[in-house]
Order: sequence, then C-alpha cells, then structure tokens
Amino acid sequence: MAKHSIPLIVSLRARQVCQPRNCYPPVISKMNFPSLRDWIFSLKTFFAGMLALYIAFYYDLPRPYWALASVYIVSNPFVGATRSKALYRALGTVLGGVASVALVPPFAETPYLLSALIALWTGVFVYISISTRAARNYVFLLASYSLSVIALPALSNPLGIFDVAVARTEEITLGIVCASIVGSVFFPNRLAPTLIERTDSWFREAALYAKESMAGQVAGALVTGSRQKMALSVRGFEFLLSQLAYDHVSPVILARSEQLHGRMQLILPITSALADILAAAQKSERVIPAEIAELLRDLERWIDEPLSEDPEREAPLFRTRIAQLDPACNELTTWQTALLSSALWRLRQLVDLWVDCRTLRRIVVHDSGHWRPRYRHWRIGTRHAFLDQGLAVFSASSAALVIFIASCLWIASGWQDGAAAVSLGAIGVCFFAALDEPVPMMITFLKCATIGVVISAFYLFVVLPSGQEFPLLVIFFSFLFIPLGLLMARPKWGLMSTLVALTTATFLGIDSVYDANILTFLNGNLAGLAGVMFASVMTGVIRPFGTDAATSRLTRSSWRDVVLSGSALSLGQQRDLNARMLDRLMQLIPRVAPSEEFKHPSTESLRDMRIALNTLDLRRLSGKFSGELPVVLNRVIDEVRAHYGRCLESGERQPIPPMLAVDVDAAITRIMADFAAAPDEPGYKLRKGVLHTLIGLRLSLLPDATPVDAA
Repeated sequence: MAKHSIPLIVSLRARQVCQPRNCYPPVISKMNFPSLRDWIFSLKTFFAGMLALYIAFYYDLPRPYWALASVYIVSNPFVGATRSKALYRALGTVLGGVASVALVPPFAETPYLLSALIALWTGVFVYISISTRAARNYVFLLASYSLSVIALPALSNPLGIFDVAVARTEEITLGIVCASIVGSVFFPNRLAPTLIERTDSWFREAALYAKESMAGQVAGALVTGSRQKMALSVRGFEFLLSQLAYDHVSPVILARSEQLHGRMQLILPITSALADILAAAQKSERVIPAEIAELLRDLERWIDEPLSEDPEREAPLFRTRIAQLDPACNELTTWQTALLSSALWRLRQLVDLWVDCRTLRRIVVHDSGHWRPRYRHWRIGTRHAFLDQGLAVFSASSAALVIFIASCLWIASGWQDGAAAVSLGAIGVCFFAALDEPVPMMITFLKCATIGVVISAFYLFVVLPSGQEFPLLVIFFSFLFIPLGLLMARPKWGLMSTLVALTTATFLGIDSVYDANILTFLNGNLAGLAGVMFASVMTGVIRPFGTDAATSRLTRSSWRDVVLSGSALSLGQQRDLNARMLDRLMQLIPRVAPSEEFKHPSTESLRDMRIALNTLDLRRLSGKFSGELPVVLNRVIDEVRAHYGRCLESGERQPIPPMLAVDVDAAITRIMADFAAAPDEPGYKLRKGVLHTLIGLRLSLLPDATPVDAA
C-alpha cells in the first residue's frame, strides 16, 4: 500500500526505550498550613454553632447541645453540600421522631418486641441508604439510627415520648437552619470549582493512562495505580453531582456535568482495549509503520496539552490521518494488518472521547458553550447503577442484629444507662454499614468518642466551673471548635474531626444551668463507649469477610452479565447491561491495590466487560449476514457463554478452553478470507466491524496467544 511504503519503520518496543514515560518532576514536601478558605469555613461553622446554642438557651430547649452538635454534623466547606445535608438530616430526624411516637407508647411494656421493631426499622433504612447512590441517602441513614437515639432513652417515661421527639427535632432543626443560613450568607463557597478540580485530577491520570496504553503497557503498578485513581475520581464525581443541584447551578450545566461523568467512565475500557492491541503488535515481533509511530507521538503530545486549549483545534487532523492510515479492504488479510486496523479504530474512539470530555469540561468551567457529541454509540445514553443486593441485605441485617442483641442485653441486665450504649452503638453500625470492612472505621469512631469524653471532662470539671456566662462559653469553646473546624476542611482529617466535634458537643451535655456530676458523667458517657466497643466486636464477628469477598462477588456478577450478553436482548436491555457493567467496574477497581501483576483483578475485569460488549456486538452483527458466517459467529457466542457459565459453577476463573480459541481464530480467518476473495462485495463495513469485534474478543480472551497467521 503506497501510504505504508516509507522504508523508515519503528517498533513500539524501541519507541518505549527511547521515550521514558516516568520523567516527572520530584514532589517537594512542605508544611501545609490552613488556607484562608479553611479559616473562613471554621469561623463560619463556629459562629453558626454558637448562634444555635444561644437560641437554644434563649428558648430553654431541654438539650441545647443537640443544636451545637447538629451544626458540626451538617456543615461542609461547600454551600451546596451543606444545604443538601441539612435538608436530608432534617427529613431523617423527622422520620425517626415520627417512628418513635408511633412505636414507644404501644410497645413500651414489651421491650423485647420493641427492640425487634427498632432493629427491623434500622435494617430496612440502612438497606435503603446503601441502595441509594446519591446525597439523599443521608435521609435514610439518619432515619435508621434516629429511632434508637430518640426512643431508647425515653423508655423510662414512655408517655413523654411525644415531647422528647418534638424537642429532639426542634434542637436538630435549629442547628441545621443556623448552619445553612450562615453557610449561604457569609462567604459562600461554591461546589462547582471543586468539581472542576476533581475533574482536572482525573484528566491528569487519564492522560497518563492513555500514554501508557499507547505504548502498549497493559499491566504494571503505574498502569493499575492510574486506573485505580481514575475510578476513584469517577465515583467521587458522581457523589458531587448529586449535591450540585443545591449549588444554584443551571440545569444545562448539571446535564453537561452528568454527560461528562458518563464519558469519563468510557475512557477506561476503550483505552485498555487499545493497550491490548498495541501489546499484541509488540509480541508479534513485527514492525509498525513510521506513520503510526508518528501518529502515536502526536496524540501523546495532544493529550498532554493544557486543558484550557481548544480540543477541536487538532482533532479533525487526527481523524483525517487515522482515516488515511486505515488499510484498504483488500489488505485486511493478515493478522498484523487486522491489528493495525483495530488499533486505528480504537484511536479514533479515543480521540472522540477525549474531545467530548475536554469540551464538556470547558462548558462547565465557563458556564456556557455548545457541545455536539463526537463519540456516538448506540449503547450509550443509559445510567444503571449496580447494587450487590445480597451484600446490601447482609450489611443491613448485620446492623439490625447488632442493635437487637445490644438492646436485649441492656434490657436483661437492667442497666440504667444502657440506653446510651445502644444508641451510640447504633450510630456506629449504621454510619459504616456500607463499608466492606466497617470494623476499622468503628474503631476510629471509638477513638474519637474517647477523645470526646476526655475533652468533655476537661471542660466540664476544669474550665466551665470558672464561668458559665454565654460570652465566656464562646471564648472557652473557640479554643476547641475552631481548630476542629480547620481540620474538618481537610479531606484527610475531615471525618475524625467531625466525629470528635460531634461526640464532644454531645458528651458536654451543656444546659442553661451548670449541674455537672462526675458520677453521672462517667456512667452515661462510658456506657456510650462500651456500646461502640460492643458494636465493633459484634460487627467483626458477624461480618468477618472483607474487601476480598466483595471483589469476588463483583467479579462473579460480571461473569453473569457475560453469560447474559450471549442471549437475545432488546436494545434497552443491552444498554442497561453496558451501563451496569461500567458502574460495577468503577466499584471493583478501587477495591484492588495497584501491583505489577499481569493478571491483575482490574485488568481481568476490564477484559470481562469487553468480552461482554464484543459478544453483544457479535450477536447484533450475526443477524445481518446470511450463509455460513452467522453459524460461525453463533458458535463463538455459545462457547463464550459456556466458558463463563463454567466459571460461575466453579466459583473460580477457568482457563480458556482450546475449542473457544479455535472457534475465534476460525471466525477471524473466515472474515479475512472473505476480504481476500471478494474485497468489493457489499457489506464491507459490516464485515470490518465483525473483524474488529472478533479481534477485540480474541485479545480479551487470549492476550498471550499466538497470532492467527503466525503459528
């Protein structure tokens, strides 16, 4: 072919040696002092907390410290996140209060039955919270443990439960309103810029991953680490999107952000498929035309361009070069040429996806702009979150069981302060029920609660006796809550500092009249620590399985979808399967640590997904041909289904059966023979699509196998 006749040829392997990829400037460590934004957030939160405390004192609410604690629970550096969290916390508290009023009076005389009902309520709402992939899951999380917090301490006086529920709702709502108003009025910090910062972090990792893939790097700590960071960014981006609607963002920008999120997910499978193709080209010990090597170098430079640059400036030229380099129909008769055509096809997809992502980012940044999608596929356009139903039910049931056992032990012992133990333990099991390994975080909660007890004791018995006037309280509390607010603004310390602030405010038990008693303080608060400790131990006993078990379940679920992909599915079902596998992949990749292993779980899971999508394409394309070709393709589809069915039955990944390899090679050989015998026959694009699909399937199933025509 004339366009491939230049004598200068460069192998990808030589290109790797000549162009090292890990030449990044060293990271210079420095002291990371609080920024102005951190100080503003901390001072705003402290002001909101003191305002809520003052109003609670003024109206003589029974437990003013609930208002202060609520401020520190709902406050977030971003006004949109604070608003959403405040709204959802209020709704969750109301649900818990209504349930308390409905359950306590009729079942107060049957405490074991009441404990079972509270546990059932908790389990149901924990399950709904786990199942809800958005900020609104906070409604159900709050509802899950609010019933225990409100109802259990009121069992000694069940007739007063209505007043208790109303008071708790008033105090918590007061804190929520103060946090929302102060956060919105004084120096509001918008969520959208942080969304862009998170996106830019993803772009850096995606650029690195794309360059590694274009060098044929399939595995390695750098590749798997970059893949893990990309998946984490996608998951974090999704959660921020659920809060963005509360940040006064226009519907158009919100829609563009959601479209950006969808295309960010697609980069991983497309780029990993390209890496497998180029790795196969390296292993064939052949050479790559100089034009292809030059194209890859230019694409690397283009991907590294600043995000502020217009991505469409060079993209049309790349599309033209890719089209010019694509082999003619009468040349698709060898493995190497087929690989070349498949690589160019994937490069075109990568260019279009990268343009889409960059363009959507610019629209979100500038709050304006026009977007015409470049990457188009009949399967995209559907969002389908994957939920491991079995694991979600097990996690929720475990939380319910821990609360029920703790309640029964408290009732049987007659322990007067046992309600505090069950309530704080309920908060711990509900907060961390969604984690694969909740016990370490519950231990962290126990440590934070212990710190809260120590700080509370110091304030109650050393600091506060010297003065209880409100101005003095503000001064005394500033030395504690302002530093905690500074830490809350830091992702590394945000959770721990929030838990310390929550437990300290609660354990202080601040009232309008100082009546601290050391025995009452120790009995109530040490009971709470004992409850968290018991809940941690019980959770560890009930849930001994960790991340490895969750990863295995996700992998087996992927195998089920591969089996399903070989069935006759409607267009909507195929779109759902595509979206479900993408979402599951984003859940699985962050669970596995980066490594140098070639058979890395994230690499194999990416291939599983590509096998499913290639199988869907084969099923669709086989119906467009007549004669022997559909028979050959359907045999491949049946073999793929049978193989993954065996994996499911055994519970382990099985070696690829030789017959499947033979059938795939036979199908590829058949398509190549058609191109050699009748290159001008109608349906060229369809046959070329079948060839690309078969090569993608073969490299996903047999990345180390000998090429079809090189045996």
